[in-house]
Amino acid sequence: MALHIHEVCILLLVILGLVTPAAISHEDYPADEGDQTSSNDNLIFDDYRGKGCVDDSGFVYKLGERFFPGHSNCPCVCALDGPVCDQPECPKIHPKCTKVEHNGCCPECKEVKNFCEYHGKIYKILEEFKPSPCEWCRCEPSNEVHCVVADCAVPECVNPVYEPEQCCPVCKNGPNCFAGTTIIPAGIEVKVDECNICHCHNGDWWKPAQCSKRECQGKLTV
Repeated sequence: MALHIHEVCILLLVILGLVTPAAISHEDYPADEGDQTSSNDNLIFDDYRGKGCVDDSGFVYKLGERFFPGHSNCPCVCALDGPVCDQPECPKIHPKCTKVEHNGCCPECKEVKNFCEYHGKIYKILEEFKPSPCEWCRCEPSNEVHCVVADCAVPECVNPVYEPEQCCPVCKNGPNCFAGTTIIPAGIEVKVDECNICHCHNGDWWKPAQCSKRECQGKLTV
């Protein structure tokens, strides 16, 4: 009986010797969780050069296949040296654009400024306003402000004044001119001293008064 047991043990050792580590497959001994994670990560870094192309999501495209690398990219064709992408002539963005989206091959303007800004104030399109008594302005559709300045007539006096909320100066005392340093009204003769009588030139208020000498009243001396 003892001899029979000894023979059985020898047979088992021979069988175990024939089984090599190479004969054991990975299916017989599944990898633990750490090994599986490492294996999956290696797929992301595979080299597809000359075999295919990969987009931003990790999807693989065959050579010659047309694809979009990402949501904001232009279409590309997968080539041996990598993606060959279109470079179209994109339309120009409006200079007044306030909101630009980059969700496609070309950027798109989604919102254009619909107001004008003038001296720190905001005005609607086609709105008219007066920033000063002498200016009349309007907000144009081009978002630019166009203004017209009043053309004031030349005042007919030498001492015009500016009234509040009025653009042009006014002659409160009517037309006049200078006789020396004295202001005299136009339309009448004025005796400026014992010997001179002056009057303003007709329509030429800016010229000095025209004066004529009269007989001076002599003073009696004792």
